Amino acid sequence: MTEARSDYRPTASWEHLRRRAELLRTVRGFFDQRGFLEVETPLLSADTVVDRHLDPLPVAMSDTGSWWLQTSPEFAMKRLLAAGATAIYQITRAFRGAEQGPRHNPEFTLVEWYRVGDDMWQGMQLLDELTQVTLGRGAAERLSYAAAFQRAVGLDPLLSPVAELAAAARQHGLDPSGAWDPEDRDLWLDGLLVTCVEPLLGRDRPTLLYDYPASQAALAVVRDEPVPVAERFELYVDGIELANGYHELTDAAVLRARTRAANQARRADGKCALPEASRLLDAMDHGLPPATGVALGFDRLVMVAVGARVLSEVWAFPIDRA
Repeated sequence: MTEARSDYRPTASWEHLRRRAELLRTVRGFFDQRGFLEVETPLLSADTVVDRHLDPLPVAMSDTGSWWLQTSPEFAMKRLLAAGATAIYQITRAFRGAEQGPRHNPEFTLVEWYRVGDDMWQGMQLLDELTQVTLGRGAAERLSYAAAFQRAVGLDPLLSPVAELAAAARQHGLDPSGAWDPEDRDLWLDGLLVTCVEPLLGRDRPTLLYDYPASQAALAVVRDEPVPVAERFELYVDGIELANGYHELTDAAVLRARTRAANQARRADGKCALPEASRLLDAMDHGLPPATGVALGFDRLVMVAVGARVLSEVWAFPIDRA
């Protein structure tokens, strides 16, 4: 008699799945009460976010060109803003290749929202309010990227020479063994952030980290100051990154330049280049209103809410049981 397999069962407990459903209702209620419209946009698109570190999953469709499972609904939701939407949110699946581990699954759930007219500070406040409603951990502290590095590493991440960043990384146990470009400032910053800074964030209460280096703006506005910074912010709870927000870039020419640079970096990393033309650029040429947007990793939110150690504790069927 063949022994019955047990991997048909969910990895999450019913208690955690019920809590997950409660949090979904809470999130929808939060946005509905504030006049946001829930929208749906395609998971499969000819367009995709072009980012050095994000790898969209390609889908083969005969004779119809290249298609991609979305890493985020960002492009399509911004097209809605250009068409007249003022406050929208979405709870959706997103997909990213090469992401699997205790806090990652190639398929995951995102809560993403945009509100026209919000600056970075208003965007941070809305995210803080949602976090208080869902987690009950109190109001978040606001901490600049530079101040967080000063506190954890004792150097200025915006002004320190790259050799100083590399030396600090090695002093804190980071040993890239020659695999990192010694002149790639952002690689050293990211290594220090993950190793030294992030573990300290959101311990006593949630932390909103803001004013990232201009080189890490992605699709955020860069504020013109003596040392320019990106109007980007991230939410941390218990050392875990839960959300990423931008005061959104509206200049199509700047996005085209950033996209080209991201593809150049991807090629240097041995990755494929991604499509640079998109309907988002068409929308931005038409006119994208000033807005702030946030993407929240819902699975990680549930992890923090129930005290789970790994994502599989709050996800019915992760990739190894899909």
